[in-house]
Amino acid sequence: MFRKKTVRDIAIEGRTVLVRVDFNVPIHEGRVADDTRIRATLPTLTYLLEHGAALVLASHLGRPKGRPNPAFSLRPVVEPLAARLGRPVQFATDPAGPDAQAKAAALQPGQVLLLENTRFDPGETRNDPAFAQRLASLAQVFVNDAFGTAHRLHASTVGVARYLPAVAGFLLAKEVETITRLLEDPARPLVTILGGAKISDKIKVLHNLLPRAERLLIGGGMANTFLAAQGYRLGASLVEAQARETAIALLETYGEKIVLPVDFIVADRFAADAQTRRVPVSEGVPEGWMALDIGPETVERFAPFIREAGSIIWNGPLGVFELAPFARGTVAVARLVAESPGFSLVGGGDSVAALHQAGLADRIDHISTGGGATLKLLAGEPLPAVEVLEDKP
Repeated sequence: MFRKKTVRDIAIEGRTVLVRVDFNVPIHEGRVADDTRIRATLPTLTYLLEHGAALVLASHLGRPKGRPNPAFSLRPVVEPLAARLGRPVQFATDPAGPDAQAKAAALQPGQVLLLENTRFDPGETRNDPAFAQRLASLAQVFVNDAFGTAHRLHASTVGVARYLPAVAGFLLAKEVETITRLLEDPARPLVTILGGAKISDKIKVLHNLLPRAERLLIGGGMANTFLAAQGYRLGASLVEAQARETAIALLETYGEKIVLPVDFIVADRFAADAQTRRVPVSEGVPEGWMALDIGPETVERFAPFIREAGSIIWNGPLGVFELAPFARGTVAVARLVAESPGFSLVGGGDSVAALHQAGLADRIDHISTGGGATLKLLAGEPLPAVEVLEDKP
């Protein structure tokens, strides 16, 4: 159960509401290339508008390093957002300066104002109280619906909650509730799938998931380090030498739960046109070659666990997904997850991209909009931007 207040728990009619959204969307040639994150906020925004609120929307985009940069402007979001909402969207040329102040003060119920990139102000990433107060002065209520930034201690995620009544939007509440439920009370067996490059990036996740899950299937560079720790030859593959002791300790404690690759697709170099071949893990990766994807026998080894799962948590690609010859393992696992009758949660950009590429996204029960925030929850750690919201009675 989500223990924080949501938009349903606070009076909003006739009030101006500052909504922290996650419009950190891909921009290509001045246009939004993928509006998934915009669409994810629509239930909250529509609810607020239908209940008589005026909206001031705040978001970051990219990493402009605390100063205005046209390449990171949120202006391209205005048109697709207006189309989705079915009403005009005004734009403020600063995140909390004179233009934002004037336009926010003039808003009427049902109107929408999008602020310029919050990271154009250096106070955003420092959680500067002065910048947080300027943002808070634009509204009477704060709603956070930006799960993707809930792990950030920033002025627009945490700071403003000190100065306004602060509650969650529907997206934020759903993300936290779904992930927490899978950790605390999943349908069994719970099968987790982890990929990505490094054990060190997910060490806390590993320690939190392994005691809870029946199986942990590992691919990507993470698997290389586990296999190297067992003495297998990995050639020129990515191996995290400083994490070998961690891998050994995890294998000694949870060895019966950890399922590692039995074959690889290897390449003579890191390139889409490299020479490739399949090698069994038992033979080792040839000298100078590198493992860049799990092989078909590994997919078959993973398959029964995924098919029989009551719940599935998947985060991270199982190969170098951005290069087509090494995306097959990730796509094959995506297909298995989509076909499994168990409840499925998928997070992480490349895992989600594999689902979309294979046309399987609509067959996943919950696709998380968070990256770092999802990992932090999977690690069992609190999210700063959730902690500051008002508690339910």
